[in-house]
Amino acid sequence: MRRILISLLVAVLSLAWIPARAASVLVVPPGNRNAEQPAIPGASVRRTKGTNSTFERKYQKVRALLATDTKLMSKIKSISRAYGIEPIHVIGALVGEHTYNVDAYDGLQSYYVKAASYAGSSFRFAYDGESIADFVARPQFSACAAKSDSYSLWTCREDVWDSAFRGRTVDGKSFPNNRFSAVFFQPFYAGQTFGLGQVNPLTALMLSDLVASTSGVAKLDEHKAADVYNAIMDPDMSLAFVAASIRKSIDDYRSIAGMDISNNPGLTATLYNVGNSRQRAAALAARNRSSGQTVWPEENYYGWLINDKLDDLKSLL
Repeated sequence: MRRILISLLVAVLSLAWIPARAASVLVVPPGNRNAEQPAIPGASVRRTKGTNSTFERKYQKVRALLATDTKLMSKIKSISRAYGIEPIHVIGALVGEHTYNVDAYDGLQSYYVKAASYAGSSFRFAYDGESIADFVARPQFSACAAKSDSYSLWTCREDVWDSAFRGRTVDGKSFPNNRFSAVFFQPFYAGQTFGLGQVNPLTALMLSDLVASTSGVAKLDEHKAADVYNAIMDPDMSLAFVAASIRKSIDDYRSIAGMDISNNPGLTATLYNVGNSRQRAAALAARNRSSGQTVWPEENYYGWLINDKLDDLKSLL
């Protein structure tokens, strides 16, 4: 009898613990926190004007691609299932990139052609003659060596860049006051991203383990820059990195900030645009702890558009 009572007590305590733990995760409300769209960066405005286009025209162009290319939409739905996210999140990321970054091509096949044009290219990730492999071998990065997965490893290295090298002179060599990805991982020109998802090479390296385990894509190596660019330009692989990035943002906000952002595509689109979801989730968590109040994450101009157009975008599904 005593054993039965103990078993019942354990069961009751277990049931009580589950909702308590679930309640600690706050569901972020849908929609935009800002009544008006936050300011669009000048670079995006100039880029769009330079092509004699408008943001609305670019939005309609990428929307038409998604509406008419059934093969692309099928791939988006399939990759979303693999990463356990709703396809509207992937759609939001793609729409934001092609509205505020580059114009969409007319069809999926054009992305395959573009990817093939870079096949066999000879280039490497480096700055001022120093390869990325030699750079991260510097003693400042020693604390990162213990990181066991690609996301933690490259996030650590990015943090070291920001704290020890960015805008500084180290060992007689000056380094630009610019993002790690722009300095070492964009050999063509700063700010350039590629492919359907406009994935940054550093982001691809961070997500390499997750994409390898989920999609079977070969792990990326910073020594093989051409392979990294092939992965982010080939639509089949590029979409996996898009979905992985969104999955990671959702997981980071849940585990670090205690917030579920999975019902707010504008927020996942914002994080896809600005990156650094782990650091941003930690900053939000610290802010909420210090204030004793719940401050919701906010969308930027990019994510604001996605929430504003959400009904229209959901109709594509």
